[in-house]
Amino acid sequence: MKLTAVLIRAPLAPGKYHDGGGLGLYLLVKPSGARSWMQRIIVQGRRRELGLGSPPVVTLARAREVALENKRLVRDGVDPLQARKEAEAVPTFEEAARTVHKLHKPTWRNEKHAAQFISTLESYAFPRIGKTRVGDVSTSDVLAVLAPIWNEKRETARRVKQRIGMVMKWAVAKGWRQDDPSVAIAQALPKDKQAKAHRKALAYSDVADCMAAVEQSGAGVSTKLAFRLLVLTASRSGEVRLARWCQIDWKAEGGPVWTRPASIMKAKKAHSVPLSQAAVAILLEAQEVSDFSDGEALIFPGTVQGKPLSDATLLKLVRENGYDIDIHGFRTSFRTWTQEKTNFPREVAEAALAHTIKDQAEAAYARSELMEKRREVGEAWAAYLAQ
Repeated sequence: MKLTAVLIRAPLAPGKYHDGGGLGLYLLVKPSGARSWMQRIIVQGRRRELGLGSPPVVTLARAREVALENKRLVRDGVDPLQARKEAEAVPTFEEAARTVHKLHKPTWRNEKHAAQFISTLESYAFPRIGKTRVGDVSTSDVLAVLAPIWNEKRETARRVKQRIGMVMKWAVAKGWRQDDPSVAIAQALPKDKQAKAHRKALAYSDVADCMAAVEQSGAGVSTKLAFRLLVLTASRSGEVRLARWCQIDWKAEGGPVWTRPASIMKAKKAHSVPLSQAAVAILLEAQEVSDFSDGEALIFPGTVQGKPLSDATLLKLVRENGYDIDIHGFRTSFRTWTQEKTNFPREVAEAALAHTIKDQAEAAYARSELMEKRREVGEAWAAYLAQ
């Protein structure tokens, strides 16, 4: 006979009261009078006893639903007890965020940045989603965190969104979820017209932290080296990815020079870059992963022989490490640094970026490549990042 709601509410002697239906469900009544739902089930030839909760919190109908779901799991080759343990092992968002903070903190050279990472989540994210298991955080949850501050504290909201994304990507890597819900809400938040006009860039004070995070990542050696050279020389992605050994003049006056052909330059004009000591060190490291004896060989080869790294590879590299920015944005970081932290003339910074002079009269007279001064600005930028 199947159990009834009336029966389980009635006074019962200690013992086991089985429910029919082949689910192995029964009500256990202890000598103390405490009652609990149990299920006897065979998993891979072994008998398991599963606790399903106690009445009246868990009703008879609910106990049957859970028991049926457990039978289906067993049929599909899943151990319900192990599945429950794994589900309970998934951390809450707050636990996950503190773990991610602890993992990344050694790579952040700026203590202030490390402190801000966790403090912004404590202020805005934890009160709403802190106790939610990281695998259950939805796009609506993230939207609920960001919407109240998106218009009034736009920059703070962006940072919170980026940091939530870092936690979500870590959870994806751990196998606790399949996606990053912070990415999917872009269309649900009010547009920032000013932000649309510019590439996403880091503040120059955060560039060294980003480089350190990339260096600690599991990316390939060639990819890491290409990224470092891109930042140090404020180059465009294609200029670095298509760089070949024949473009490097090791014996140039004043130090090694990298001359990029017109074919890969935006202005379709060859451009020479005086290399800082840090940039030269990168090229020396690259000789271990590329055939530098072949002048036509790529300095930073991709995974397919003879093919360069893809533009998506470098973009994925920074974004997988929690930086929602564009690769081109590092040129902006460099340019802002020269404006705010140095006394180098504007034309030196512009020449370093291979920008063309739009004023034809000025261009007619500005024929110098300013190599000596550009070498100085390159060394200063490298020294700043290495502080």
